[in-house]
Amino acid sequence: MNLPDVVTLSPTPDDYAYTFGGRAPLVTVRPGTVVELTTEDCFGGRVRGFADLPSAVCAFPYLNPVTGPIAVAGAEPGDTLAVHFVEITPARDWGVSSTFPHFGALTATHTTAMLHAPLEERVWVYELDTAAGVCRFRARNSDFTAELPLDPMHGTVGVAPAGGETLLSITPGAHGGNLDTPEMRAGTTAYFGVNVPGGLLAIGDGHARQGEGEVCGTAVETAMRTTVVVDLIKGGGPAWPRLENDRYLISTGSARPLEDAFRISQHDLVCWSGELLGLDVLDAYQLVSQAGLAPAANVCDTNYTMAAKLPKSLLGRTRAYDGLHDRLRETAATYLRGR
Repeated sequence: MNLPDVVTLSPTPDDYAYTFGGRAPLVTVRPGTVVELTTEDCFGGRVRGFADLPSAVCAFPYLNPVTGPIAVAGAEPGDTLAVHFVEITPARDWGVSSTFPHFGALTATHTTAMLHAPLEERVWVYELDTAAGVCRFRARNSDFTAELPLDPMHGTVGVAPAGGETLLSITPGAHGGNLDTPEMRAGTTAYFGVNVPGGLLAIGDGHARQGEGEVCGTAVETAMRTTVVVDLIKGGGPAWPRLENDRYLISTGSARPLEDAFRISQHDLVCWSGELLGLDVLDAYQLVSQAGLAPAANVCDTNYTMAAKLPKSLLGRTRAYDGLHDRLRETAATYLRGR
């Protein structure tokens, strides 16, 4: 296989976007291009220690910067943009997490009004040891420590929304955005429906690791060095972001209330698997009901996100998107050998 085109994207602070939509592309690439890029953490690198409370050092709406947009030549509304994550590596030896007074799954928020006092705003600093493959948790008010496996992923990946809409990067939706699913790790291919010419892909919000649900509202947030392969499928744009790895097909849904996010993701997986296997809707519904998994992605953002997973072993020789995930893995391997 010939070496793929390689583009490097290292934005300055002025280059970062805080929305999906409403921005001109930083670069235009051909389908099949490898893009090496850097991303900042959700706090823009401003939270570095216990005293750096986000409310004091960050200013809304300048949260969750994303790298991009990246236009893909030939992408038109209705097409499918494929993004294969080759490598995601922490760019620092530390990461941070925090609680917020009115943000997270277990506190009053602007949409869940309560009379109790808001949560304390508190920062945790994690040591990231890439050689050992761990991030080290240290409790703030006791001597408890724990080594948690590094599992780098991107919380925010998406394209420009439809209809000329501009959405803050903290918002997940049909365009992708702040999905906060741990499934968005190296080895995963994500599929997005193209809404505007070029697609306008953007990536950010690196997490050294994150539990399912992102319960407190933040993961182990850190800057990343990331490599992706970007490709294009003419037509067939999915209504909601889809993911594929070596073991699973994964559909996502983002909405409030949480059960509607669950329904969206399950509906998409039933339709996707039924189409691939030639099943009518009730047979596909039955199969997903008995073989599917339903991890929470986030239960804290402006919309909640659920994932729906089906083992690819059930597909036999059938391949989603005509086997594009496997071909992008080969492209990634060729790039890594020639680097």
